[in-house]
This record gives sequence, C-alpha cells and structure tokens, in this order.
Amino acid sequence: MKEYDFYIVPTPIGNLGDITLRALEVLKSVDIIACEDIRVTQKLLNHFNIKTKCISYHKFNEKERINKILEILGEGKRMALVSDAGTPLFCDPGAVIVEELRKHGFSVTSLPGANAVVTFLSQIPRTDEYFTFIGFLPKTESQIVEILKKNKFSDTVFYESPNRLISTLEIIKNYNPEAKVAVGRELTKVFEEIITDSVGNVISYFKEKGVKGELVVLVFKQIEKEDTADIEDKIKLLISKGFKAKEISIILSSLYNLNKNSVYKKILDM
Repeated sequence: MKEYDFYIVPTPIGNLGDITLRALEVLKSVDIIACEDIRVTQKLLNHFNIKTKCISYHKFNEKERINKILEILGEGKRMALVSDAGTPLFCDPGAVIVEELRKHGFSVTSLPGANAVVTFLSQIPRTDEYFTFIGFLPKTESQIVEILKKNKFSDTVFYESPNRLISTLEIIKNYNPEAKVAVGRELTKVFEEIITDSVGNVISYFKEKGVKGELVVLVFKQIEKEDTADIEDKIKLLISKGFKAKEISIILSSLYNLNKNSVYKKILDM
C-alpha cells in the first residue's frame, strides 16, 4: 500500500465501531497524530490500544502549528489529522495545513469514513440529489433569512447547537410557515432520532421534549411556482435563438429565480 506524508482520517461521530480498519492501521502506523482535543482523541486511541503520540491542532492554533508540522514531515516522519468526531475540514480545522503541505510538496491523502451530513441524508427521502451544505448558520436572523432565500429551491443542510435549535426553527417558520424540515439528533448513538415534519410541528415536538445532543437540520426546498407551460415557452424561444441547454438553464435560473438543474433537466426532457 502506498505511503503518504499526511493522512486526513475521519473518526466516528458517536459509535466507536464505525471506525474503518484502514483508519486504525493508519493511526497505528504514523509517527504523530494532530488532533483538536488530545483528551477526546486519547479516548478513541485507548479503546483500540493505539500508542501513537498526539499533538494539538485546532482552530485557535492552526497557523502557529504550520512550522512545527512542516518540520516533523521534513524529518521524514508521517502524520495523521483527526477531528474530535467526523471528517476534518467539514466545519473542523485542517484547510490551513493541507494548503501549506501541498505548497511544500508533501503528499496528502484522505480516508473515507464517518460524516454527519452523509449519515443524515442517507436516511432522508428527497426528490433529487441536489443539496446545499451551510455548515453552521450565522447568528443574526437577517443573515439566516438571506441564506434561506438564496437556497429556497435547494434542500439546505446545516449543523445546529441544542441551545439554538428552537430559535433557528422559529426564524425558518417566520420566513416560510409552510416549510418542511428534518432534524437528526445523536446520529449513530443510542438515542438517535430523526424527526421529519412541518416546521411548526417540529418546534412543538422539541419544546415539549427538550433538545439534547449533536444536531443536523435539513430545510426541504420549496416547490417552484412558475407555470410549467410558461417555462417551456421561454425554453423554446431561447432554443430558437440558438442558445444551448446549459446557457438556457443559466439564463432562466438567473432571471426567474428557478433551480438551474431543474431547468436543465426539463430542457433535456423536451
């Protein structure tokens, strides 16, 4: 198996049994593991009897750690990067060092593994494969509403904290009282649950039950209101003017706030 200088290694988001055999092999074989919180990572390593040395690498010391990591790799040693849970660079540190490593010619690879977004979406029936991942939402209502408006024709996924969930859902309800949402809580853990319902019903559910644990939220896309026949007429007109399908989808999505991929599919189906 080819050896790399630097490995990006996903770790379980809740159930330790979800770690891959390759991830265990890499964590055992590298010289040093860079991690967000050494205490959290040490619990994982102890569980699998891995003795590899750890150093801290988190969002507050990313830039400070660059020279140290370059020095370590320059000595011919190999390293792995892990988050407390899930895949590094998904709302977790890593982008800064990976960019620097590639600039300096070090080899970098990423292992497949646990990711809360993928785990969540694989349990949610959707009308198509398109979605927008926001990460964590901004703090102000106006910023959140702006994101909802921008992505109203795309399923929108984001992480949320327990103490903000209800207030965020109420912002969504104020923006669109008919919104449908799904909330995934404690994925892969003993008390995992996924609630899919109108935003009002989901608010009522969590107000009564309380909110605990790690959360992933999906706001389902709005149904486009534009008249189908009118869209087809516009498409035919643009085709007659010599525009290609891709160009037409861009033009109509920009002018009429339609989903570009839906317009493109409609053109191909005509």
